Amino acid sequence: MPRNRPLVIVTRRLPEVVEARMAELFDVRLNETDEPMTREQLRAAVQEADVLVPTVTDRIDAALLAHAGPRLRLIANYGAGVDNIDVEAAYRRGITVTNTPGVLTEDTADMTIALILAVMRRLVEGDRLVRSGQWTGWSPTSMLGHRIWGKRLGILGMGRIGTAVARRARAFGMSIHYHNRRRVHESIEEELEATYWPSLDQMLARIDILSVNCPHTPATYHLLSARRLKLLRPHVIIVNTSRGEVIDEAALVRMLRNRELAGAGLDVFEHEPAVNPRLRELPNVVLLPHMGSATLEGRIEMGEKVIINIKTFVDGHRPPDRVLPSML
Repeated sequence: MPRNRPLVIVTRRLPEVVEARMAELFDVRLNETDEPMTREQLRAAVQEADVLVPTVTDRIDAALLAHAGPRLRLIANYGAGVDNIDVEAAYRRGITVTNTPGVLTEDTADMTIALILAVMRRLVEGDRLVRSGQWTGWSPTSMLGHRIWGKRLGILGMGRIGTAVARRARAFGMSIHYHNRRRVHESIEEELEATYWPSLDQMLARIDILSVNCPHTPATYHLLSARRLKLLRPHVIIVNTSRGEVIDEAALVRMLRNRELAGAGLDVFEHEPAVNPRLRELPNVVLLPHMGSATLEGRIEMGEKVIINIKTFVDGHRPPDRVLPSML
């Protein structure tokens, strides 16, 4: 790095403790308004910065990176995923990319279980009923949901988060089924009494609840296509705390409206922050504003990882959370 203190440009507000630590270590430029940067502002940032710290809402594609200045050598993403960054384009330009894996695992797994409970037990509908003033008291047939004990949970993507979800689900008495690119270690299968399905189609036809926990990549775009969604039985609910692009959202809406699926709990959306207005109309759907990892502890740990990645890189070493393009 040509500067003693590299210029680090951060695209959104971070927890105060993280921003304060960055200011101690680097020449940091913060986004005081916390408004998403425009394309023009991002272009100016990559032209000037030594290090860019974007978030999942910033699209750092090849066209933007074509404007990168000679100083930009590190993109330290504030997020576990890197689907917002063209990692291959960055690699070709000699720009290192890092992320913040691991620290959001438990928070996202907690939210997954919360959504399963919310949909199965109709928690949001119950809250609305009480707030409306129309609740007239307990009734044997009022607000009937379904128990989760004994249900078959299918996990799409058995990585860190999927495994954490499975551990929680076992405590709730669910049986674990999963589909993954690779089978997990035998010891994990034994611990969770998990059944591996090499065929996603076969798993979908046999489960009661589906949890989406795989990342968004070109290979997983619309992995849950209209055809695959049709394999699910009408009593099934879907929970997605991963990325909206994994599901064909239009097909999902149609099936929910037609009661071909029992319900859904969605923390992410295919075109977020835009949400399909038909989803908002459905009483059997719980919608959250991409808050699966939104804990203060998690956000601070993300910031700490970003700082470690920057500091390690500036000191001339390989950052611990470097992301390499899939072609390597």
